[in-house]
Amino acid sequence: MVKNALIKVRPWCPFCGQDVGRPQEPEQRKMDEFTVGECQCGATYTCDPTGFNVGAAMVEAIVHACDDNWDLAWELLPDEDYLTGRIDNYDEQTHQVYETKNVDGRKVSGVLYFVRLNRELATLASRLHTDKNAKDSALLEEDPTSDIPPMEAPRDPKRKKKKADKGTVAEMMANQDIDGLVDLAFDDLKTLRFIQRLLYDPDEGKRWQCAYVLGQVCRRLSTRKPGAVSDLLHRMYEACSDSAATHWGLLESIGSIIAARADIYGAFARHLLMHRGAPSSRVQVLWALGTLAEKRPDIVRATPFYSLFPYITHPEAVTRGHAVRLLGRIAATEVESEIEKLTGDEAGLIIYEQGQPVRTTVAELAREALVRLHRLREPKK
Repeated sequence: MVKNALIKVRPWCPFCGQDVGRPQEPEQRKMDEFTVGECQCGATYTCDPTGFNVGAAMVEAIVHACDDNWDLAWELLPDEDYLTGRIDNYDEQTHQVYETKNVDGRKVSGVLYFVRLNRELATLASRLHTDKNAKDSALLEEDPTSDIPPMEAPRDPKRKKKKADKGTVAEMMANQDIDGLVDLAFDDLKTLRFIQRLLYDPDEGKRWQCAYVLGQVCRRLSTRKPGAVSDLLHRMYEACSDSAATHWGLLESIGSIIAARADIYGAFARHLLMHRGAPSSRVQVLWALGTLAEKRPDIVRATPFYSLFPYITHPEAVTRGHAVRLLGRIAATEVESEIEKLTGDEAGLIIYEQGQPVRTTVAELAREALVRLHRLREPKK
């Protein structure tokens, strides 16, 4: 007789009892990056392979059930609006649930967290998702897929790989040698770290230029190494949260990278809003979201962008200007009357576009925003 026999079963849905498939990566990269899945009965689930982040996995499951509508998700009440369930001792590697928490000397402590909305809310979430897609389509002036960069040519595996160093990267950055930086990054990912170090420059113009170049390098690198760029975004956000360190150039770089590959990293944009309240980062957040909104206003509108409305009347011209630039690009009709009041505001400011300074006025930006708002109302032929 075999002692301590290993009992394993396929994971199942706690609501309907059916076997569920292996959780998959979401369509867009996110900060938490939990894998997700859906059962045939309508339940959604997320996987926390460690068992230590069940709270975050729960939130992700609820948001996923609401078709990524965060506003709706935060309004729901447990047991009344949705039911929850969980499967413990789940092993992500084998997609099995084990009776014991140790398999072949490896700890098994994963959790599948399930959420199922009641029928009325599931219908509402679906309808809101459809309405949102309709409005997003109206906002988009061109097909988002037209901005996806071509796949980088494969590098010769037999080539002698170059090693990145501070001097070489600094020289390439000074010359804006994007091709050279891309090649070097494919050989040595430390190139990204060296570029990040160059952001800590007291010259504001050099920081903006560096942020733009970094975004373009990541745009091309992501065609073959999207995970490396995702890791860079994680590190940058963590550095922004460090109160003991300066984050010069980081938010500008985050915005440049997201805008350059919004199809992959668009979900990272939501986390920019955490830094909107600090005077030292407010303008950078508005700039980053405004740059993303130029091509993908739908992604910005999927965030709690209404928290930015007060900045349109901010006493600082640079804040007002960046707010108008952003809100015009996402066609924020909610503040159209406030934008109209700024058409006579001739206060000057500098906005960086593609790493270069552009002198403009609040009034000029307000007029551009109104043109976009009025064009949105015109019936499409």
